[in-house]
Amino acid sequence: MAQLEVTSDKDQLDKVMGFIHGCLGDLGVSETSMMQLELAVEEIFVNISNYAYEGTGKVWIGCDVEKDTMSITITFKDSGAEFDPLSMPEPDTSAPALDRPIGGLGIFLVKRNVDGISYRRRDGYNILTIEKRLS
Repeated sequence: MAQLEVTSDKDQLDKVMGFIHGCLGDLGVSETSMMQLELAVEEIFVNISNYAYEGTGKVWIGCDVEKDTMSITITFKDSGAEFDPLSMPEPDTSAPALDRPIGGLGIFLVKRNVDGISYRRRDGYNILTIEKRLS
């Protein structure tokens, strides 16, 4: 599994995306799969950057690509404030945008663009893992 350690600073997003692209190598991932994966990674990393720490902290990202099944597993780990994004209620997307409460739409979009997502808190770390089949 390839690993990257960065500070929880949105300015590190390009480095994170470069790491993910590097993990994929020359697999020939479709534009649709790449866009969905990029959206999920950006949303998760920016949320960690914005909310996990008062100030900045560390974020560890692990990437495991299975070439046989054309799938990727990405794990985000931080020691910031405990937060399970999967415990948040689904937003009411049928309500007009101005009537919806702020927040919750990002993880909703992540869930819709990946094939699996899980969260656990272990040894003082938030660990969020996404899985995506690539085409």
